[in-house]
Amino acid sequence: MQPLTPAHVQQALDQLDTGIEIRFFDTPTATSQQAADNIGCELGQIVKSIAFLVNDVPVIVLASGDQFVDDRKLAAHYGVGRKKVKSASADQCVEIFGYAPGGVPPLGHRTPGIQVFMDESLQRYDQLYAAGGAHNAIFPVQIDQLQVITDGQFLDVRRD
Repeated sequence: MQPLTPAHVQQALDQLDTGIEIRFFDTPTATSQQAADNIGCELGQIVKSIAFLVNDVPVIVLASGDQFVDDRKLAAHYGVGRKKVKSASADQCVEIFGYAPGGVPPLGHRTPGIQVFMDESLQRYDQLYAAGGAHNAIFPVQIDQLQVITDGQFLDVRRD
């Protein structure tokens, strides 16, 4: 199955009338550090889109680039054991979410209706930068706008 592209993410942004344009870089932005270095922002301003399967249901967690996600907190939210929370494999990222790891965006997924959680640590910043569907594509977004366009629910999933 072919991955979706930044054009799909841009289309999703355009359909929501965000006015946001994806930016492309000559060097990779696949890791949070690479993205922050390219943009010239704090590591925490990078939004990592982490793909999970909870009881085989796809979930995206948007986390700050300087934090780690605690899968135990995600399991507790769903009322399941930790073993029911699995990181999506590279193949599952493409098949379910539509994008290769390192480029998974917070919206525009192949499977409609994926639940999006936003880690509360993102609230430290007004300006954020999220993956745009490829290893070198990023888009700027205000935190309030990110919550609206993803229908994201704030949740404490940061590893302590």
